[in-house]
Amino acid sequence: MKISTRGRYGLTIVVVLGSKYGDGPIPLRQIAEEQSLSEAYLEQLIPQLRNNGIVKSVRGAYGGYMLAKPPTEITSGDVIRVLEGPIQPIEGLGDADIPQQELWKRIAEAVRDVLDTTTIADLIKSNDESKTDSYMFYI
Repeated sequence: MKISTRGRYGLTIVVVLGSKYGDGPIPLRQIAEEQSLSEAYLEQLIPQLRNNGIVKSVRGAYGGYMLAKPPTEITSGDVIRVLEGPIQPIEGLGDADIPQQELWKRIAEAVRDVLDTTTIADLIKSNDESKTDSYMFYI
């Protein structure tokens, strides 16, 4: 299974919003600048995330986007399915031999399990830990 730019950037938007959960709306421009991403591309992804209840928008001078639910209640699978569609490691599964079909099914189940058990909060925590681990202290 290959996650496209849509899925990766969409997940980035949600992780950034999750890391600032409770701080109020965040402008898309700010996310684009902080992550060195195209604001125009992010603008194409945000309506799907909003329409599927992952993010909500706030209009006005101090508007922007924020998560519609706490980061502990949104999984990476929720985001990937919205932007990428169903999670399938291979197309044309029915055309494969029976032993291969079983392998592809097991791979699909494993991928779905990882995506559906990894919350946005888990990704934020992992990101925070990797920043902390990158420092080296000498005594």
